[in-house]
Amino acid sequence: MVRFVAMPTTHVIPGGVGAYVTGVTSVGDDVFVLRFMSQQVEVYDAVTFTLQSRLSVPGLGASYGLAACASNRCLYASDIDNDRVHRVELSGSNAVTKWSVGRRPVGLTVNSAKNVLVVIGRERKLQEFTTHGHPVQTIQLLQSDIEYSEHVVQLSNGQFVVSHTGTRHRVCLLNVKGAVVRSYGGRPGYDLTKMNEPKGLAVDEHENILVADMDNNRLLVIDRSLTSAREMSVTVDGGLRCPFSLWYDKSRGRLCIGEWFVSGQRVIIIDHLKDFTASQV
Repeated sequence: MVRFVAMPTTHVIPGGVGAYVTGVTSVGDDVFVLRFMSQQVEVYDAVTFTLQSRLSVPGLGASYGLAACASNRCLYASDIDNDRVHRVELSGSNAVTKWSVGRRPVGLTVNSAKNVLVVIGRERKLQEFTTHGHPVQTIQLLQSDIEYSEHVVQLSNGQFVVSHTGTRHRVCLLNVKGAVVRSYGGRPGYDLTKMNEPKGLAVDEHENILVADMDNNRLLVIDRSLTSAREMSVTVDGGLRCPFSLWYDKSRGRLCIGEWFVSGQRVIIIDHLKDFTASQV
């Protein structure tokens, strides 16, 4: 018997001038998109790629992070203007709650414990909360040259991967106490050993790390040992333009990419992507 293996397919949700995509995530066949300085989350159908509805998030300031938890049926959005995380129920009520966090929360993600991890950019730390905002732990980033942390993902061994900018533009592997174990990158640059404004992160089932290398207009795949990288080429008109936010649904093989570009602001959806080993999609 011949087993059919679906090849990766790429779809584009167009944007509009002035509507930078600062967060993208999905639950099931709903794709959620947050645009800069918007108090609404757009909901798209991942099959037809059409706008279905908008979820209101009253009081949401500038947000640079959006994550979803399928188990808790909710969204989380960071709010750097008000130092909060907003939680949106994905039920009939779409109720919104919020809680205070450290100064300048940026990227956030959901870990294997179904808690939300938040990067506190101004204080160089990570904070973990339950789905209803109860604090679990705070981890101080111990290395002073992690100046402007951007995003975080947690690996299966409990360690953290953090992207950051500043004097150095790197992806760092941190232990559970916040110390740097290994790093990739350095001064901003354009070859495969360097990055220029690394932003969103995602990991596949093999814990290869996908990085939105924003100002280089590319995605980099870094191996889990942080020793080598290669580019994942995405086939879209004009190529990638300032990729900013990433979301990868391992169960569905769905990668979502949000762009931060003055005349683009697209969301690119790649389905049937088993892992990040493909050199071109």
